[in-house]
Amino acid sequence: MKKIFYLLGIGSLLGATTAQAQTTSVYKPNEPLAHTYSIVARDPATGEMAVAVQSHWFSVGTSVSWGEAGVGVVATQSFTNKSFGPRGLALMKQGKTAQETLKILLSTDEGREVRQVAILDAKGNVATHTGNKCIKYAGHITGKQFSVQANMMLSDQVWPAMSRAFEQNAHLPLAERVLAAMDAAEAQGGDIRGKQSAALLVVSGKKSDQPWQERLIDLRVDDNPVPLKELRRLLTVQRAYQHMNNGDLAVEKNDMALAMKEYSAAEALQPDNLEMQYWHGITLANTGKIDEAVKILAPVFKADKNWLILTERLPEVGLLTVSPADYKKILNAK
Repeated sequence: MKKIFYLLGIGSLLGATTAQAQTTSVYKPNEPLAHTYSIVARDPATGEMAVAVQSHWFSVGTSVSWGEAGVGVVATQSFTNKSFGPRGLALMKQGKTAQETLKILLSTDEGREVRQVAILDAKGNVATHTGNKCIKYAGHITGKQFSVQANMMLSDQVWPAMSRAFEQNAHLPLAERVLAAMDAAEAQGGDIRGKQSAALLVVSGKKSDQPWQERLIDLRVDDNPVPLKELRRLLTVQRAYQHMNNGDLAVEKNDMALAMKEYSAAEALQPDNLEMQYWHGITLANTGKIDEAVKILAPVFKADKNWLILTERLPEVGLLTVSPADYKKILNAK
């Protein structure tokens, strides 16, 4: 790895002072060489902001993608300066625009010509930089409230394809729209080295008094032969479990009709998930539809007897409210 640094004629930069190293982070052996393609984007209807990335580098999402609700998102890649993520968000939080933030970050970075970075703020302003020493093919396209960028690509058609795909899929939710752009990049050959990891982060457009709710989607595929395919699968699971969460909240409010609707939606997305089938069955039982509940629960109990044991524990906490006769019928489900 060190040989790469010296071949690039930058060995002398490693002698920077400690203070300089804290701001420039130029070519440290422990920093990722996340040559990759990515997208930053905002949904003008919801205000949600997203950043997605794919690379032939392990756990790329821990280095490239950064975001904060009501503030913005950052993608920092190529010879990655990871500090651009938290520092960029801090600057935007102070009121700097995306362009002002990018200018400040690059002004103190001696390695700016091998950096690639895209910044989007909560107002939809976008700023992108591709250093003139990024490994070809490298480039970016900035559009209306989005930017696509790539380096070390197989061809120079990668980022134009991403831009087209993003613009052509405006009807999709932001996460799916961003993934459409990522798929378009891969269809053009993507990273010349191949595929290994990917990440998708979506944050709310506004701050709230419930910060734990502001990171809407946070998915990473750290090591996989087909990371984008796995990322899509995880997004489907995420959507399904959101329905499960909504169902649980409905149960807390004793709205069994809504709970059943949400559990059914989750099960439709994950038809082989035993837990989703189980809570669908329990909700049916709690709404008096015992025969329908038994029909769903019987194969769940057969597949894993622990669900039957769990069922025996539900009445004492009020999560299974049926008559003794119906309770017995459920436990004997076959």
